[in-house]
Amino acid sequence: MIRPILIHPDPRLKKVADPVADISDELRALADDMLATMYDAPGIGLAAPQIGVLNRLIVLDCIKEEGAAPQPTIMFNPEVIAASDETNTYEEGCLSIPDQYADVERPAEVSVRWLDRDGNLKEQDFDGLWATCVQHEIDHLNGKLFIDYLRPLKRQMITRKMVKLKRERARS
Repeated sequence: MIRPILIHPDPRLKKVADPVADISDELRALADDMLATMYDAPGIGLAAPQIGVLNRLIVLDCIKEEGAAPQPTIMFNPEVIAASDETNTYEEGCLSIPDQYADVERPAEVSVRWLDRDGNLKEQDFDGLWATCVQHEIDHLNGKLFIDYLRPLKRQMITRKMVKLKRERARS
């Protein structure tokens, strides 16, 4: 089921999500809905707070090559356990901040630990776009948006555009 995505500014996007204590069928169904919502948007990552659910759950799939097999990844309680000193800058966007992009500098490589949909503990190293995406989505779980890395003036400009977009959508 495709879920509506919250648009910034929404107070739920600034809240810290709660850890998942037990991976239930309900949460697995939520993860499946999140993947469907992400692919439909289309995007490469989605965090539960973006659909109004304050649980530590993210989904991602950074495979963008035409004809390449998708790699849907579901992470419960993801955490960065190591990060490189080397950084990368990517132009980031966000499904909760549509059509707005900005360069964000983050560690180039990260090691992440999480629980998969069956409750198994996983650990993996990510680099490139995957590293950027997983950090971006984990930020959502901590109430942080990519625009929080920007200078105040740029952040305010984007926020004003989102307020206008929400007003326009409410009218239609």
